[in-house]
This record gives sequence, structure tokens and C-alpha cells, in this order.
Amino acid sequence: MILALDVMGGDRAPDINVEGAILAVKQTDNDVILVGKEDIIAAQLEKWSRKYKFPKERISVVNATEVIEMDEHPANAARHKKDSSMAVCCKLVAEGKADAFVSMGNSGAAMAVSLLYLKRIPGVSRPVISVPFPNINGRCIIVDAGANVDCKPEHLLQFGIMGNIYAKNVMGIRNPKVAVLSIGEEDTKGNELTLQASELLKKANLNFIGNIEGGDVPRAKADVVVCDGFVGNIFLKTSEGIAEMMAKFIKSSIKSNPLYWGAAPFLKLAMKKVKKKTDYDDVGGAPLLGVNGPCIIGHGKSNSKAVKNALIAAAKFAKNNINKKIEEEINSFNGQDSNE
Repeated sequence: MILALDVMGGDRAPDINVEGAILAVKQTDNDVILVGKEDIIAAQLEKWSRKYKFPKERISVVNATEVIEMDEHPANAARHKKDSSMAVCCKLVAEGKADAFVSMGNSGAAMAVSLLYLKRIPGVSRPVISVPFPNINGRCIIVDAGANVDCKPEHLLQFGIMGNIYAKNVMGIRNPKVAVLSIGEEDTKGNELTLQASELLKKANLNFIGNIEGGDVPRAKADVVVCDGFVGNIFLKTSEGIAEMMAKFIKSSIKSNPLYWGAAPFLKLAMKKVKKKTDYDDVGGAPLLGVNGPCIIGHGKSNSKAVKNALIAAAKFAKNNINKKIEEEINSFNGQDSNE
């Protein structure tokens, strides 16, 4: 697999992106194209070559003269910065010179640029950002995480279909449980969007289990959690805030009482295990489903480990022909629906 990496994207670019690419080629047989300002990339490669021995012939560089900043308006940046590192990555995939691309940059811009150069998969109404989320059994996937804040029931149906394909083929879940995130488990609870979406999902060829509440997500009641981007983004940001708050509570409690200090080393070991199970860096990034080219969008604060794992996830995305499977499944359902 040949993977294009947006070297200039993210809060910690370009350092962690180049290091992550080096780690990826050391660990896998994938090649990486570093996309960004050539002089900056050359300096980074020189810097990291002092620390790592890696097959230099498997890393190439493509120049891009512009950068989409984290705070830029996505649509404007996509239209006006046609030689941005993100846009060039997309063009490489569109031209068949790369199999997938990865960016730790502006997620809205990544979606806008992907739509501009890669287009939608035929039959897909709206692409969706799908975020892997930790639960007691491992991870589920949240679709949508913020790309589409105003949705129709048929959009949520497609989110469920696309999330199911990714969970099955990339996350390795044999028969994913698909559910709608709502305010209650009963069929009668929810707003018009969730009620109608549930009815559509019941008719799809999915292991649909109905509604779940927010607290059911970490309890692993579903593998694919379907919602609009407004609800999904609030759920994810609230979960992040609670996790940070709990970590601070534990630290302050230990510091507040000398009797607890003796247990600190054991608590530290326990917390390391918890962090390993919930560490976003192990996932690498969120798949953008529904655009006609594999794309993984990472967190802006990602480290080199996250970049490496995002590249590995992108290769798996491309290798499993996820987009072809989405096109077939969506069009199959659309044809079935039109015949009723």
C-alpha cells in the first residue's frame, strides 16, 4: 500500500507526522508519501534519521506550497487553497498514485477537500466521520461524530450501513450490533429523526438492536452507534471532559492524604492499564466513510504513535476494499427500497 500523509496538518506538525511515518515504514511494508513544504520535510527527515534507521527508499516527498490551518473555515480553505498539503494528498488518491491518505489537520477541511477531489461514493448522500470509542469489551464506532449536524432519517440509515461495514471488515467484529443513540431504549422514545431512522434501520440487512442511551455506549450494548453529528459530537466531547475530570479527581485525592501515598505506585500501574485500553493513540484516527477514497482523520493533538497507527488503519481501510463494499451495500438497499 502507498499512503499519502499530510505532514503540515495538526497542532504538532510537522515533527510528529514525519516521525510517525518513519515508525510506520519500520513496522509495516507500506510506503509513505510525505506531502508538504519540501524544505521543512527534508529538515525533518534529516533530524529523525539521526535517531532511527529506516528504509529511506520507502518514503518519498511531494511538495505542497500551502497549509490549511486548524482554525480556518473548511469550505473556504478547500476552495481557495488548491495546493495545500491536504488537497495534494487527496489528488494523489484521486489519481491512483496513493491508496489512502491521512491527516491530523482540520477535520472539517479534510471532509470538504475529500468531497471536492474524491467525490462521494455513488449512492451515498452524506459522508460521515466515524470515531472508534472505548467500551468494556474493546471499542465501538460512533457514526456521526460531527460532520453532519442536520440530518434526515435516510442519512442515519446510511450511517448505520457504512458503520456496520467498517466494524465488520476493519475492526473485526463478526456480526456488529447496530443501535440508534436516543433518550431511551423503548421504540416510542426519541425525536422524529431517531424514531423514523429506527424504522428504516429495522428494514436493513443489519443486526439492529433498537435504541440505546448514552450510558449504554461504554457498557458495550452496541458496536455501531448511529446518531447525527450534533448529538455525536456532544457525546464525544462530554466523554472526553469526564475522563479528564476523573483523572484529576484521582490525582488530587492521592495528594490530599499521606496515607494514600503508599498506594500510589499500585494505582499508577492500574491507571496505565486503563489508559492502554482507552488510549486514542492506539486507534490513530477516525475513518471518513462515504467519500470515494480511503481517508483517516486524526486528532489535532496526536503524537507520533497516533500518526503511525492512523497510517496502519488507512492501509487496512484500503486493503479491505471498504468503499467498494459500501457502494454495493448502499446501492443494494436503494434498489430494494425502490422496488417496495
